[in-house]
Amino acid sequence: MLDEKIPQDIVHTHQQLMAALAFSIAKFCAVQPAAVDADVLTAIQALAQTYKTLSSGIIYEKPPDSPLPRELYAALITFIAEVKKQQAEHADAAALKDLDLFFLWVFLYRMGLLRTNGRPRSRRFIEFLRGQLDFLECGTSLPLFLRLPPPVHNVTIDSTSLRTSPYF
Repeated sequence: MLDEKIPQDIVHTHQQLMAALAFSIAKFCAVQPAAVDADVLTAIQALAQTYKTLSSGIIYEKPPDSPLPRELYAALITFIAEVKKQQAEHADAAALKDLDLFFLWVFLYRMGLLRTNGRPRSRRFIEFLRGQLDFLECGTSLPLFLRLPPPVHNVTIDSTSLRTSPYF
């Protein structure tokens, strides 16, 4: 997933959805104190693979084998199904594309790799998400990692540019 090129405007276009996905992950991990960064990254990686195959027209789903990542995977699939259902009920809302979801999962996965320390019981990425989502208490509209300026044209986001980005 590190080799995938994320469109420059995907996060900017889907800021609210990205915030909701991050909030859902943080909320799940608050209820599951045994969850660690590796569990979250495993679930996100499986979701990215699922949406990559869905975007190509193939319906194939492979949830993670471990219990906690599988539960998070199921919770996030349910959440996305609800979002799609709500969008279908509103005639003026644009349909959420599976390819867009794939890129959002890749973005979250990369952010998780940058925020975790790689230790088996690390919760740095989870704590990062929880810390960024304090915007709900402050009354701010978006978490810090999503307060991005409009996209700059002709710029690609890859693992190198994420490490040097001022937003991380």
